Amino acid sequence: MNAFLSKAKEIRTVEEAVAFLWEQVPSPLPETKKSLELALIAHDGQKRKSGEPYIVHPILVAAITAAFSNDETMIQAALLHDVVEDTSFDIEDLEREFGNDVAHLVEGLTKIVEIRDEELAPSGSDERLINSALSFRKMLVASIKDVRVLVIKLCDRLHNMLTLDALSPAKQKRIAEETLVVYAPIAHRLGISRLKNQLEDLSFYYIYPEDYKKIDDYMQSNAQNMQFKLNAFIQKVKKSMMQNGFDEDEFDIFGRVKHYYSIYIKMHRKGISIEEVLDLLAIRIIVNEPIECYKVLGLMHLGFTPLISRFKDYIAVPKENGYKTIHTTLFDEEGIVEAQIRTEQMHRLAEYGVAAHWKYKDGGDGVNLEWLESLHYQNESVEEFYELAKSDLFSEDITVFSPKGDYYTLPKGSTALDFAYAIHSEVGRNAIDAMVNKHNVSLLTVLKNGDIVRIIKDDKVHLHCSWLDTVKTSKAKEGIRSDCRARIKESDTLSAYNILATLFSQNSMAIKELIKVLGLEESIYKLPSQLDYYKDVIHKVAEYTGAKEVRFWELLKRGYKKPKIKEIEHFKFFTNRPLDGVEFDYCCHPKVGDQIVAFYKDSKVIIHHKLCKKAYEKIVAGEPMLFVSWSMTKLSRYRLTISLQNKKGILADLLAKLSELDLNVISIELGIQSSESAEYCQIEVESNEPKKSLLAEKISQKFKLAEMISLDDAYNK
Repeated sequence: MNAFLSKAKEIRTVEEAVAFLWEQVPSPLPETKKSLELALIAHDGQKRKSGEPYIVHPILVAAITAAFSNDETMIQAALLHDVVEDTSFDIEDLEREFGNDVAHLVEGLTKIVEIRDEELAPSGSDERLINSALSFRKMLVASIKDVRVLVIKLCDRLHNMLTLDALSPAKQKRIAEETLVVYAPIAHRLGISRLKNQLEDLSFYYIYPEDYKKIDDYMQSNAQNMQFKLNAFIQKVKKSMMQNGFDEDEFDIFGRVKHYYSIYIKMHRKGISIEEVLDLLAIRIIVNEPIECYKVLGLMHLGFTPLISRFKDYIAVPKENGYKTIHTTLFDEEGIVEAQIRTEQMHRLAEYGVAAHWKYKDGGDGVNLEWLESLHYQNESVEEFYELAKSDLFSEDITVFSPKGDYYTLPKGSTALDFAYAIHSEVGRNAIDAMVNKHNVSLLTVLKNGDIVRIIKDDKVHLHCSWLDTVKTSKAKEGIRSDCRARIKESDTLSAYNILATLFSQNSMAIKELIKVLGLEESIYKLPSQLDYYKDVIHKVAEYTGAKEVRFWELLKRGYKKPKIKEIEHFKFFTNRPLDGVEFDYCCHPKVGDQIVAFYKDSKVIIHHKLCKKAYEKIVAGEPMLFVSWSMTKLSRYRLTISLQNKKGILADLLAKLSELDLNVISIELGIQSSESAEYCQIEVESNEPKKSLLAEKISQKFKLAEMISLDDAYNK
């Protein structure tokens, strides 16, 4: 594949591109030749940024598509994929010339509007996230009816990545970032590891050039030595297999060095250097039948010492994308080598994923595409959509089991509550406890590969709003978020009636009737959190004269005093009642910036978290309430636990980056604990950012953030 792509990268002329395409499609259909002719006419005179004829790009995309699929309908669509968007031809023209299938694919590809150079947002900006999320959603929507659209689009992006040299460094980085966060994970979920690895390594080269160079330098300087080790190990394995009943023509063994981005990720996650990465070398053993995989596994474990913690059987329990292979890591005098054992059909599926269905006609049916539909979250916010999609796509997987033996694939780090939502959203909503390997545990217990999990539930819905950042899966996040939104809206609506009732010395039922008459039922939930809206409602009440039988304003204005802003401690109130102080109940512990409610009793204000169970009971009971918000007169304080490599100048670098984030360092403690060569330091900082999640995201872009705790308990005055 590397030689194939290197050749594609060097092609600059139409003649070379066409010859390269026919190498992949030696006996093209008349329709394929015809699509090339139309593409040549449509793109005549157009140039790319590099100055080469534009038509070279669609021809090479078609050649790459051919290498992955052998499906000539897809090859024709690849040749024509930019025709509708960039030339005078339209979908109807293509439908007339090539039929519904090709036109449908081209239309799907056209709907995935590329982010053009002039629209590229700066790397690291909020716009970058939104644009990537939009691209991502368009890709999924366009492909829901036909996954071939995604395969062609991935081949298109691969060729774009091969030709990034013509763009400015800023644009190179921006496009590479989008490739890494949008395209590579989709290639992974489609099971096309060849595409995924290429997209990741090309993106890595442009995003982290210094890290790429360090790995490349190491690999180049050690290439000969690693190849000798790999060859020696392969010979030992081959000899062992032939001595134990395998004929030489019944199996294949080939070696490989892990691709650069996977090495970088391993170094980054563990805080280690490339010399400390255990399994740089890997071999693949291809046999004929699944049962032979286990015979080979036995030979490997009898002949070499296995690292049992690294053993994974994806044949018995396949990955969610259909991947089947046995992984085992072996100690040998040559070093540590990972062995992957699979059949030829499993190999096709692992390399080509869903595209194997077209390339080999029998190889892609094992790919699970249910995740594609599950990613169509019904969210208004594109950023939220992207956050949920990322949690599904950017993760290593673990497999856990129900007591009946059903298995579920979850992202690494998933909790028992994630498992509950994976079974069914109702199981997640009603979950109260869990049993893991027959031991009673909390729903927030992080699951390990192979755990047997049973969820204990009852008939009530239990809100887990504070656990939103702890769960990993999009299904759990969306389930929790949806339930909490519904509860907050209900609480805000009832609180609005209670606040107005307290203001006008009325009962909440009379206020509810008035709001209905004023036609504010649909928007009244805004009142507890929007002061301007609250004032507007007061004016509407004041202006309303009502029916002749009941004059609401006359009813309400008795004893009414004009409200005003009153600030006490960390809180701001808008009320006409005397305030003698603020108290907290024992049941909840709101932090600065949390959503809160205020109850009024004997001239005192009692503060609760908005999602507190006791507060909800009081709201439903119609107890007197006041409008409250945080005064935000103080900085928020956090304790950060950050992973640092123990090397010269690292502390100065850390403090400089904290200063860039406008964080005021209160204290710093080094050497908390160590893991291999990684060390952790604990830092207390002050920030004017009250939202913990936003600040955590910014910090994580610069450091390996292990933990972040808010120190701003509302009780700390």
